[in-house]
Amino acid sequence: YTVWVYTNELYMSLFSSLFNTSNSFIKQAQKVVDRVNAFEETVKGLSNEQFKEETEKLKARLVTGETLDEIFPYAAALVREASFRTLGQRHYDVQIIGGYALHKGRIAEMRTGEGKTLVATIPAYVNALTGEGVHIVTVNDYLARRDAGWMGAIFNFLGMKTAAMISDQSFIYDQDFFDKESNDFRLYHLKPCSRKEAYEADITYGINSEFGFDYLRDNMAQSSDQLVQRGFHFAIVDEADSVLIDEARTPHIISAPYEQDTSKYYTYAKVIHQLNPSTDFVIDEKLKTSHLSEAGISAVEKLLGVSNIYEDDYDALFHIEASLKAEALFKNDRDYIVKDGEVIIVDEFTGRLLQGRRFSEGLHQAIEAKEGVEIKQESKTLATVSLQNYFRMYSKLGGMTGTAATEAEEFSKIYKAEVVVVPTHRNIQRKDE
Repeated sequence: YTVWVYTNELYMSLFSSLFNTSNSFIKQAQKVVDRVNAFEETVKGLSNEQFKEETEKLKARLVTGETLDEIFPYAAALVREASFRTLGQRHYDVQIIGGYALHKGRIAEMRTGEGKTLVATIPAYVNALTGEGVHIVTVNDYLARRDAGWMGAIFNFLGMKTAAMISDQSFIYDQDFFDKESNDFRLYHLKPCSRKEAYEADITYGINSEFGFDYLRDNMAQSSDQLVQRGFHFAIVDEADSVLIDEARTPHIISAPYEQDTSKYYTYAKVIHQLNPSTDFVIDEKLKTSHLSEAGISAVEKLLGVSNIYEDDYDALFHIEASLKAEALFKNDRDYIVKDGEVIIVDEFTGRLLQGRRFSEGLHQAIEAKEGVEIKQESKTLATVSLQNYFRMYSKLGGMTGTAATEAEEFSKIYKAEVVVVPTHRNIQRKDE
Protein backbone atom coordinates (compact mmCIF):
# COMPACT_ATOMS: atom_id res chain seq x y z
CA TYR A 1 0.00 0.00 0.00
CA THR A 2 2.83 2.38 0.92
CA VAL A 3 4.56 1.68 -2.39
CA TRP A 4 1.29 2.27 -4.27
CA VAL A 5 0.70 5.61 -2.53
CA TYR A 6 4.29 6.73 -3.13
CA THR A 7 4.18 5.72 -6.81
CA ASN A 8 0.80 7.38 -7.26
CA GLU A 9 2.07 10.60 -5.65
CA LEU A 10 5.18 10.46 -7.83
CA TYR A 11 3.08 10.25 -10.99
CA MET A 12 0.71 12.94 -9.80
CA SER A 13 3.70 15.20 -9.10
CA LEU A 14 5.15 14.45 -12.55
CA PHE A 15 1.90 15.15 -14.40
CA SER A 16 1.18 18.21 -12.27
CA SER A 17 4.57 19.63 -13.25
CA LEU A 18 3.93 18.70 -16.90
CA PHE A 19 0.48 20.30 -16.77
CA ASN A 20 1.90 23.55 -15.37
CA THR A 21 4.69 23.63 -17.96
CA SER A 22 2.23 22.97 -20.79
CA ASN A 23 -0.17 25.63 -19.52
CA SER A 24 2.59 28.22 -19.37
CA PHE A 25 3.75 27.37 -22.88
CA ILE A 26 0.18 27.34 -24.28
CA LYS A 27 -0.37 30.87 -22.96
CA GLN A 28 2.85 32.00 -24.62
CA ALA A 29 1.90 30.23 -27.86
CA GLN A 30 -1.58 31.75 -27.85
CA LYS A 31 -0.02 35.21 -28.06
CA VAL A 32 1.89 34.04 -31.13
CA VAL A 33 -1.34 32.67 -32.62
CA ASP A 34 -2.97 36.07 -32.12
CA ARG A 35 -0.17 37.66 -34.11
CA VAL A 36 -0.55 35.03 -36.84
CA ASN A 37 -4.26 35.74 -37.04
CA ALA A 38 -3.55 39.48 -37.29
CA PHE A 39 -1.70 38.81 -40.58
CA GLU A 40 -4.53 36.75 -42.08
CA GLU A 41 -6.19 39.56 -44.04
CA THR A 42 -2.82 40.75 -45.31
CA VAL A 43 -1.84 37.39 -46.79
CA LYS A 44 -5.33 36.86 -48.20
CA GLY A 45 -4.70 39.92 -50.33
CA LEU A 46 -1.61 38.38 -51.95
CA SER A 47 -1.78 36.90 -55.44
CA ASN A 48 -0.63 33.30 -55.93
CA GLU A 49 2.61 34.48 -57.56
CA GLN A 50 3.46 36.73 -54.63
CA PHE A 51 3.83 33.86 -52.15
CA LYS A 52 7.16 32.82 -53.66
CA GLU A 53 8.26 36.48 -53.51
CA GLU A 54 7.32 36.65 -49.83
CA THR A 55 9.48 33.60 -49.15
CA GLU A 56 12.48 35.38 -50.68
CA LYS A 57 11.73 38.48 -48.60
CA LEU A 58 11.67 36.39 -45.41
CA LYS A 59 15.04 34.85 -46.32
CA ALA A 60 16.43 38.34 -46.83
CA ARG A 61 15.12 39.43 -43.42
CA LEU A 62 17.04 36.56 -41.81
CA VAL A 63 20.21 37.65 -43.58
CA THR A 64 19.85 41.16 -42.18
CA GLY A 65 19.71 39.84 -38.62
CA GLU A 66 16.08 39.04 -37.80
CA THR A 67 15.46 35.76 -35.97
CA LEU A 68 13.18 32.86 -36.84
CA ASP A 69 11.07 33.70 -33.79
CA GLU A 70 10.53 37.22 -35.09
CA ILE A 71 9.37 36.14 -38.54
CA PHE A 72 7.39 33.12 -37.30
CA PRO A 73 3.94 34.83 -37.12
CA TYR A 74 4.00 36.16 -40.67
CA ALA A 75 5.58 32.96 -42.04
CA ALA A 76 2.91 30.85 -40.32
CA ALA A 77 0.18 33.06 -41.82
CA LEU A 78 1.69 32.47 -45.27
CA VAL A 79 1.69 28.69 -44.75
CA ARG A 80 -1.90 28.67 -43.55
CA GLU A 81 -3.12 30.62 -46.56
CA ALA A 82 -0.98 28.51 -48.94
CA SER A 83 -2.50 25.37 -47.44
CA PHE A 84 -6.02 26.71 -47.91
CA ARG A 85 -5.36 27.64 -51.54
CA THR A 86 -3.69 24.37 -52.50
CA LEU A 87 -5.41 21.75 -50.31
CA GLY A 88 -8.50 23.54 -49.05
CA GLN A 89 -7.26 23.01 -45.48
CA ARG A 90 -6.87 25.93 -43.10
CA HIS A 91 -4.80 25.39 -39.95
CA TYR A 92 -6.81 25.64 -36.74
CA ASP A 93 -5.36 27.74 -33.92
CA VAL A 94 -4.37 24.62 -31.97
CA GLN A 95 -2.47 23.36 -35.01
CA ILE A 96 -0.48 26.59 -35.03
CA ILE A 97 0.20 26.06 -31.32
CA GLY A 98 1.47 22.57 -32.15
CA GLY A 99 3.62 23.96 -34.94
CA TYR A 100 5.04 26.61 -32.63
CA ALA A 101 5.88 23.91 -30.07
CA LEU A 102 7.82 21.97 -32.71
CA HIS A 103 9.58 25.15 -33.83
CA LYS A 104 10.71 25.73 -30.24
CA GLY A 105 12.17 22.23 -30.00
CA ARG A 106 9.38 20.74 -27.90
CA ILE A 107 7.64 17.37 -28.06
CA ALA A 108 3.99 18.10 -28.90
CA GLU A 109 1.41 15.64 -27.65
CA MET A 110 -1.58 15.97 -29.97
CA ARG A 111 -4.47 13.55 -29.96
CA THR A 112 -5.19 11.24 -32.87
CA GLY A 113 -7.11 13.09 -35.58
CA GLU A 114 -5.79 16.56 -34.74
CA GLY A 115 -3.89 16.79 -38.05
CA LYS A 116 -0.22 16.42 -37.11
CA THR A 117 0.79 16.06 -40.77
CA LEU A 118 -0.51 19.56 -41.47
CA VAL A 119 0.92 20.87 -38.19
CA ALA A 120 4.48 20.05 -39.31
CA THR A 121 4.27 22.28 -42.40
CA ILE A 122 4.57 25.52 -40.38
CA PRO A 123 7.78 24.77 -38.43
CA ALA A 124 9.24 23.00 -41.48
CA TYR A 125 8.72 26.07 -43.69
CA VAL A 126 9.93 28.55 -41.07
CA ASN A 127 13.15 26.65 -40.34
CA ALA A 128 13.82 25.85 -44.01
CA LEU A 129 14.08 29.59 -44.66
CA THR A 130 17.66 29.43 -43.35
CA GLY A 131 18.58 27.29 -46.37
CA GLU A 132 20.05 24.54 -44.21
CA GLY A 133 17.35 21.94 -44.82
CA VAL A 134 14.68 20.41 -42.60
CA HIS A 135 14.13 16.68 -42.06
CA ILE A 136 10.68 15.31 -41.28
CA VAL A 137 11.03 11.81 -39.90
CA THR A 138 8.25 9.26 -40.42
CA VAL A 139 7.95 5.61 -39.39
CA ASN A 140 7.37 3.88 -42.73
CA ASP A 141 7.79 4.16 -46.50
CA TYR A 142 4.15 4.93 -47.18
CA LEU A 143 3.98 7.94 -44.83
CA ALA A 144 7.26 9.38 -46.12
CA ARG A 145 5.98 9.34 -49.71
CA ARG A 146 2.40 10.29 -48.92
CA ASP A 147 3.28 13.27 -46.73
CA ALA A 148 5.88 14.61 -49.16
CA GLY A 149 3.49 14.34 -52.10
CA TRP A 150 0.55 15.72 -50.12
CA MET A 151 2.23 18.59 -48.24
CA GLY A 152 4.58 19.19 -51.17
CA ALA A 153 1.83 21.20 -52.84
CA ILE A 154 1.98 23.74 -49.99
CA PHE A 155 5.77 24.03 -50.03
CA ASN A 156 5.84 24.26 -53.83
CA PHE A 157 3.28 27.10 -53.68
CA LEU A 158 5.66 28.90 -51.29
CA GLY A 159 8.67 28.35 -53.56
CA MET A 160 10.34 25.53 -51.67
CA LYS A 161 11.47 22.08 -52.80
CA THR A 162 10.16 18.95 -51.10
CA ALA A 163 11.63 15.45 -51.28
CA ALA A 164 10.97 11.97 -49.92
CA MET A 165 13.35 9.07 -49.39
CA ILE A 166 12.44 5.50 -48.62
CA SER A 167 14.34 2.23 -48.40
CA ASP A 168 15.49 1.98 -52.01
CA GLN A 169 14.23 5.12 -53.73
CA SER A 170 14.16 8.89 -53.50
CA PHE A 171 11.64 11.34 -54.95
CA ILE A 172 11.31 15.07 -55.43
CA TYR A 173 8.03 16.96 -55.70
CA ASP A 174 7.57 18.31 -59.22
CA GLN A 175 4.27 19.96 -60.13
CA ASP A 176 4.94 19.36 -63.84
CA PHE A 177 5.57 15.64 -63.40
CA PHE A 178 2.68 13.16 -63.36
CA ASP A 179 3.01 9.53 -62.33
CA LYS A 180 0.44 7.70 -64.46
CA GLU A 181 0.95 4.42 -62.58
CA SER A 182 -0.04 5.84 -59.18
CA ASN A 183 -3.62 5.46 -57.99
CA ASP A 184 -3.19 7.89 -55.08
CA PHE A 185 -3.54 11.60 -55.92
CA ARG A 186 -1.02 12.43 -53.19
CA LEU A 187 1.72 10.58 -55.08
CA TYR A 188 1.06 11.97 -58.56
CA HIS A 189 3.85 14.57 -58.56
CA LEU A 190 6.70 12.61 -56.97
CA LYS A 191 9.50 12.26 -59.51
CA PRO A 192 12.40 9.82 -58.91
CA CYS A 193 15.68 11.52 -58.01
CA SER A 194 19.06 10.76 -56.46
CA ARG A 195 19.64 10.54 -52.72
CA LYS A 196 21.76 13.67 -52.81
CA GLU A 197 19.00 15.64 -54.59
CA ALA A 198 16.55 14.52 -51.89
CA TYR A 199 18.80 15.93 -49.16
CA GLU A 200 19.42 19.13 -51.14
CA ALA A 201 15.66 19.88 -51.01
CA ASP A 202 14.41 22.44 -48.49
CA ILE A 203 12.22 19.86 -46.73
CA THR A 204 13.06 16.15 -46.83
CA TYR A 205 10.63 13.48 -45.61
CA GLY A 206 12.14 10.09 -44.80
CA ILE A 207 12.15 6.99 -42.62
CA ASN A 208 14.03 7.15 -39.33
CA SER A 209 16.29 4.21 -40.18
CA GLU A 210 17.25 5.62 -43.60
CA PHE A 211 18.48 8.86 -42.07
CA GLY A 212 20.66 6.77 -39.76
CA PHE A 213 21.99 4.51 -42.50
CA ASP A 214 22.73 7.45 -44.81
CA TYR A 215 24.75 8.97 -41.97
CA LEU A 216 26.76 5.74 -41.65
CA ARG A 217 27.29 5.49 -45.41
CA ASP A 218 28.53 9.08 -45.48
CA ASN A 219 31.06 8.26 -42.77
CA MET A 220 32.33 5.38 -44.90
CA ALA A 221 32.52 7.44 -48.11
CA GLN A 222 35.88 7.52 -49.90
CA SER A 223 35.48 11.04 -51.29
CA SER A 224 33.39 14.15 -50.64
CA ASP A 225 31.40 13.77 -53.86
CA GLN A 226 29.93 10.53 -52.45
CA LEU A 227 28.36 12.33 -49.49
CA VAL A 228 24.57 12.80 -49.55
CA GLN A 229 23.66 14.47 -46.25
CA ARG A 230 24.40 18.14 -45.70
CA GLY A 231 24.09 18.68 -41.97
CA PHE A 232 21.79 18.37 -38.98
CA HIS A 233 19.86 21.62 -38.73
CA PHE A 234 16.30 20.78 -37.64
CA ALA A 235 14.32 17.54 -37.50
CA ILE A 236 10.64 16.95 -36.81
CA VAL A 237 9.97 13.40 -35.65
CA ASP A 238 6.53 11.88 -36.11
CA GLU A 239 5.51 9.18 -33.58
CA ALA A 240 8.26 10.63 -31.41
CA ASP A 241 7.72 8.28 -28.47
CA SER A 242 8.24 5.25 -30.68
CA VAL A 243 11.19 6.62 -32.71
CA LEU A 244 13.06 8.57 -30.01
CA ILE A 245 12.40 6.33 -27.00
CA ASP A 246 11.19 2.80 -27.83
CA GLU A 247 13.39 2.10 -30.87
CA ALA A 248 16.16 4.61 -30.23
CA ARG A 249 18.62 2.28 -28.48
CA THR A 250 18.58 -0.32 -31.23
CA PRO A 251 21.87 0.11 -33.14
CA HIS A 252 21.88 0.58 -36.89
CA ILE A 253 24.73 -1.45 -38.34
CA ILE A 254 26.49 -1.64 -41.70
CA SER A 255 28.48 -4.84 -42.02
CA ALA A 256 30.60 -6.78 -44.50
CA PRO A 257 31.15 -10.54 -45.05
CA TYR A 258 33.58 -12.16 -42.61
CA GLU A 259 35.23 -15.32 -43.89
CA GLN A 260 34.94 -18.05 -41.27
CA ASP A 261 33.95 -21.70 -40.95
CA THR A 262 30.30 -21.64 -39.89
CA SER A 263 29.68 -25.39 -39.87
CA LYS A 264 30.42 -25.58 -36.13
CA TYR A 265 27.13 -23.79 -35.48
CA TYR A 266 25.25 -27.01 -36.27
CA THR A 267 27.31 -28.82 -33.62
CA TYR A 268 26.74 -26.09 -31.05
CA ALA A 269 23.00 -26.04 -31.76
CA LYS A 270 22.81 -29.79 -31.02
CA VAL A 271 24.85 -29.37 -27.83
CA ILE A 272 22.66 -26.54 -26.51
CA HIS A 273 19.52 -28.50 -27.34
CA GLN A 274 20.71 -31.24 -24.92
CA LEU A 275 21.18 -28.89 -21.94
CA ASN A 276 18.80 -28.80 -18.97
CA PRO A 277 17.00 -25.41 -18.81
CA SER A 278 16.57 -25.77 -15.05
CA THR A 279 20.23 -26.12 -14.15
CA ASP A 280 22.49 -25.43 -17.12
CA PHE A 281 21.69 -21.83 -18.06
CA VAL A 282 20.00 -18.65 -16.86
CA ILE A 283 17.89 -16.39 -19.06
CA ASP A 284 16.30 -12.96 -18.68
CA GLU A 285 13.31 -12.63 -21.02
CA LYS A 286 12.94 -8.90 -20.49
CA LEU A 287 16.58 -7.96 -21.16
CA LYS A 288 16.98 -10.79 -23.70
CA THR A 289 20.17 -12.07 -22.09
CA SER A 290 21.35 -15.58 -21.36
CA HIS A 291 24.44 -17.25 -19.94
CA LEU A 292 25.67 -20.69 -19.00
CA SER A 293 25.84 -21.73 -15.36
CA GLU A 294 28.80 -23.64 -13.91
CA ALA A 295 26.84 -26.84 -14.44
CA GLY A 296 26.09 -25.77 -18.00
CA ILE A 297 29.74 -25.14 -18.82
CA SER A 298 30.65 -28.59 -17.45
CA ALA A 299 27.86 -30.17 -19.51
CA VAL A 300 29.04 -28.42 -22.68
CA GLU A 301 32.65 -29.53 -22.08
CA LYS A 302 31.46 -33.11 -21.60
CA LEU A 303 29.31 -33.06 -24.77
CA LEU A 304 32.13 -31.55 -26.84
CA GLY A 305 34.77 -33.83 -25.31
CA VAL A 306 37.08 -31.06 -24.08
CA SER A 307 38.59 -30.59 -20.63
CA ASN A 308 38.42 -26.78 -20.48
CA ILE A 309 36.53 -24.87 -23.11
CA TYR A 310 38.20 -21.59 -22.10
CA GLU A 311 41.65 -22.99 -22.85
CA ASP A 312 40.90 -25.29 -25.76
CA ASP A 313 38.78 -22.95 -27.93
CA TYR A 314 37.74 -19.63 -26.46
CA ASP A 315 36.14 -18.62 -29.77
CA ALA A 316 33.85 -21.63 -29.44
CA LEU A 317 32.42 -20.22 -26.20
CA PHE A 318 31.38 -17.05 -28.04
CA HIS A 319 29.48 -19.13 -30.60
CA ILE A 320 27.99 -21.37 -27.92
CA GLU A 321 26.61 -18.31 -26.13
CA ALA A 322 25.03 -17.21 -29.42
CA SER A 323 23.53 -20.67 -29.86
CA LEU A 324 22.17 -20.56 -26.30
CA LYS A 325 20.53 -17.21 -26.98
CA ALA A 326 19.03 -18.53 -30.22
CA GLU A 327 17.63 -21.60 -28.48
CA ALA A 328 16.31 -19.99 -25.28
CA LEU A 329 15.25 -16.47 -26.25
CA PHE A 330 14.39 -16.34 -29.95
CA LYS A 331 11.22 -18.06 -31.10
CA ASN A 332 10.05 -18.98 -34.58
CA ASP A 333 6.96 -17.02 -35.73
CA ARG A 334 7.57 -14.40 -33.03
CA ASP A 335 11.09 -12.99 -33.41
CA TYR A 336 11.66 -14.41 -36.88
CA ILE A 337 10.11 -16.62 -39.54
CA VAL A 338 11.63 -19.26 -41.80
CA LYS A 339 10.67 -18.74 -45.43
CA ASP A 340 12.17 -20.44 -48.50
CA GLY A 341 15.09 -21.71 -46.42
CA GLU A 342 15.89 -18.28 -45.04
CA VAL A 343 15.55 -16.82 -41.54
CA ILE A 344 13.81 -13.41 -41.77
CA ILE A 345 13.64 -11.07 -38.76
CA VAL A 346 10.25 -9.84 -37.57
CA ASP A 347 10.33 -6.21 -36.35
CA GLU A 348 9.36 -6.34 -32.66
CA PHE A 349 7.68 -2.92 -32.86
CA THR A 350 5.75 -3.06 -36.14
CA GLY A 351 5.50 -6.80 -36.85
CA ARG A 352 6.86 -6.22 -40.35
CA LEU A 353 9.36 -8.57 -41.98
CA LEU A 354 12.83 -7.03 -42.21
CA GLN A 355 14.04 -8.46 -45.50
CA GLY A 356 17.82 -8.41 -45.82
CA ARG A 357 18.46 -7.53 -42.17
CA ARG A 358 20.44 -9.95 -39.98
CA PHE A 359 21.09 -10.28 -36.26
CA SER A 360 24.69 -9.50 -35.34
CA GLU A 361 27.38 -11.23 -33.26
CA GLY A 362 26.73 -14.70 -34.66
CA LEU A 363 23.12 -14.80 -33.50
CA HIS A 364 21.63 -15.06 -36.98
CA GLN A 365 23.91 -17.98 -37.85
CA ALA A 366 22.97 -19.67 -34.58
CA ILE A 367 19.26 -19.35 -35.43
CA GLU A 368 19.91 -20.73 -38.92
CA ALA A 369 21.65 -23.75 -37.36
CA LYS A 370 18.82 -24.19 -34.87
CA GLU A 371 16.25 -24.21 -37.71
CA GLY A 372 18.37 -26.47 -39.89
CA VAL A 373 18.67 -24.11 -42.85
CA GLU A 374 21.79 -23.12 -44.77
CA ILE A 375 24.12 -20.96 -42.68
CA LYS A 376 25.27 -17.79 -44.40
CA GLN A 377 28.62 -16.22 -43.72
CA GLU A 378 29.02 -14.06 -40.66
CA SER A 379 29.55 -10.36 -41.14
CA LYS A 380 31.70 -7.88 -39.29
CA THR A 381 30.55 -4.43 -38.25
CA LEU A 382 31.96 -1.57 -40.31
CA ALA A 383 29.85 1.26 -38.90
CA THR A 384 27.16 1.56 -36.28
CA VAL A 385 25.01 4.25 -34.63
CA SER A 386 21.89 4.27 -32.47
CA LEU A 387 19.01 6.57 -33.39
CA GLN A 388 19.31 8.10 -29.94
CA ASN A 389 22.84 9.30 -30.69
CA TYR A 390 21.97 10.19 -34.28
CA PHE A 391 19.07 12.51 -33.42
CA ARG A 392 21.04 14.22 -30.67
CA MET A 393 23.33 15.62 -33.37
CA TYR A 394 20.61 17.97 -34.64
CA SER A 395 20.85 21.62 -33.59
CA LYS A 396 17.11 21.55 -32.91
CA LEU A 397 14.75 18.62 -32.54
CA GLY A 398 10.96 18.63 -32.34
CA GLY A 399 8.59 15.70 -32.03
CA MET A 400 4.88 14.99 -32.25
CA THR A 401 2.82 12.03 -31.12
CA GLY A 402 -0.50 11.13 -29.56
CA THR A 403 1.24 9.81 -26.43
CA ALA A 404 4.20 11.78 -25.08
CA ALA A 405 3.26 12.74 -21.52
CA THR A 406 4.10 9.31 -20.10
CA GLU A 407 7.66 9.59 -21.51
CA ALA A 408 8.15 13.24 -20.49
CA GLU A 409 10.97 12.42 -18.10
CA GLU A 410 12.89 10.41 -20.69
CA PHE A 411 12.49 13.12 -23.34
CA SER A 412 13.88 15.62 -20.87
CA LYS A 413 16.84 13.50 -19.75
CA ILE A 414 17.88 12.15 -23.15
CA TYR A 415 17.05 15.02 -25.51
CA LYS A 416 16.56 17.96 -23.11
CA ALA A 417 13.14 18.44 -24.72
CA GLU A 418 10.00 19.46 -22.84
CA VAL A 419 6.66 17.85 -23.57
CA VAL A 420 3.75 20.17 -24.36
CA VAL A 421 0.21 18.81 -24.24
CA VAL A 422 -1.65 20.69 -26.98
CA PRO A 423 -5.41 21.06 -26.45
CA THR A 424 -7.78 19.56 -29.01
CA HIS A 425 -9.67 21.73 -31.51
CA ARG A 426 -12.98 20.42 -30.21
CA ASN A 427 -13.93 18.37 -27.16
CA ILE A 428 -13.14 14.69 -27.67
CA GLN A 429 -16.29 12.58 -28.01
CA ARG A 430 -14.66 9.15 -27.95
CA LYS A 431 -13.69 7.43 -24.71
CA ASP A 432 -10.14 6.15 -24.57
CA GLU A 433 -9.98 3.06 -22.37
